[in-house]
Amino acid sequence: MLYSILLVAQVIISIALVVFVLLQHGKGADAGAAFGSGASATVFGSQGSANFLTRTTAILATLFFLNSMAMTYLVSHREGPKSVVDEVSIEQPAAQQGAGEVPADAAASPADVPADVPADVPAPAAADGKPAGE
Repeated sequence: MLYSILLVAQVIISIALVVFVLLQHGKGADAGAAFGSGASATVFGSQGSANFLTRTTAILATLFFLNSMAMTYLVSHREGPKSVVDEVSIEQPAAQQGAGEVPADAAASPADVPADVPADVPAPAAADGKPAGE
């Protein structure tokens, strides 16, 4: 239950962090403001948003880091399988793990050929152009 809450918080913090990083002006944006690009007409004024956005980004980054550490701690101290590989190896019984292998003595015999295949059909050619049986 706690892990689910932290996971939802992680997604919300991540989205907010991306939004606040994208809202900030780059260092090169100040040169454009000097030539009248209208940076002083923003909601926070010419420099008013810099401190707010910088502090909010720093707080969100700290929350993201701490939340990631808490989620890692919860996963590493839980009971049962620790990873997807552990879950797969536990779920499959040992008898089914080798089920995809074909025994060497199980080659197709003429009795295994379907009845609707004509007998005079040539064998498929190998890579060197000779029939496969030669």
